[in-house]
Amino acid sequence: MALKLKVTDISCEKCAEKITESIHVMEPNALVNVDVKDKTVTVESSAAEESIKQVIVAAGFHIEGY
Repeated sequence: MALKLKVTDISCEKCAEKITESIHVMEPNALVNVDVKDKTVTVESSAAEESIKQVIVAAGFHIEGY
């Protein structure tokens, strides 16, 4: 499942690393791409969409529309 989310408060590579690491704790095999410029996170994972969103929010970020 490919999931693309708009994460409005991504501002730097450190943010991208934190999001990526947080998702990998939950799902080590997930493919994560964080685009700092476009403020998007794309995840390919077998994990549920809700679980991925909760991990990103728990890491301290806001997902547009969530």
